[in-house]
Amino acid sequence: MTTLPPGFSLGPMRVDELATLDAWVLREGWNPGLHDLAIAHSVDPEAFIALREGDALAGAGTIFRHSPEFGFMGLFIMRPDLRGRGLGRVLWEWRRDALLARLADGATLGMDGVFDMVSFYARGGFHFAHRNLRHEGIARIDPPDSAEAPGIITLAEVATADILAFDRAHFPCARAAFLLPWLAQAGGVGRALRDTHGTLIALGFARRCREGFKFGPVFARDSSAAGKVLRSLLWATAGQRVQIDIPEPNVEGLALARAHGLTEVFGCARLYLGPGPDLPNARIFGVTSFEFG
Repeated sequence: MTTLPPGFSLGPMRVDELATLDAWVLREGWNPGLHDLAIAHSVDPEAFIALREGDALAGAGTIFRHSPEFGFMGLFIMRPDLRGRGLGRVLWEWRRDALLARLADGATLGMDGVFDMVSFYARGGFHFAHRNLRHEGIARIDPPDSAEAPGIITLAEVATADILAFDRAHFPCARAAFLLPWLAQAGGVGRALRDTHGTLIALGFARRCREGFKFGPVFARDSSAAGKVLRSLLWATAGQRVQIDIPEPNVEGLALARAHGLTEVFGCARLYLGPGPDLPNARIFGVTSFEFG
């Protein structure tokens, strides 16, 4: 691995540096959730890595440990005046190795990376799984009185055990420590759907961002159930800019987004280092976060 030039160092991020990271993310136009960094840091403070020039933040990234068997390389950003000098490569490789060291032998690392960097990530040991495509638009429901389908309830009405079991069926590992505060964050909107037997068949969550809302996670047994939850979230966020990140293999999910006036604006490649999880992409209608999996 390339070494750092004199005056630069790598290590855990200090709490006071989170505000700087948040400002950088906002400046890049990533439209972060209002509580994304605070929630992630409260769950796994060791996930936040700082590259420093002297005592000043020069770059940053996250290496979130969801379980001993699965971690996620998320946020990755360099200060603009330091780009193109190879420092980002050092930070990226250090993060990868540090996350592997935090996990059990044979664990899997996931990440969402920009398309034009896939070959770089492949040289770093990651293999391409599929694309996640961001769709965006203004939340609208027409006619509005058809938004709430029979059976739609709030997430607060669903037992925690049912939520965690449903999430586990759509994510590589159990992640209660992260998911529960994520779904309970201030300003969020959570919806769920049960079938006639009372079985949970869909859930969706919308979190407040610097502008509008991002939807995620959105999991459902089929597109009909997903459509009902999605309409309820759109009704609850009507008039706001909304974004949802959908796995490309879920063609019904992409069609559902387009049917509600959302258009593709961005995307990331989902990659894994180690054994790729066997996830039901056809039932994943919105990933939780590009930054934390």
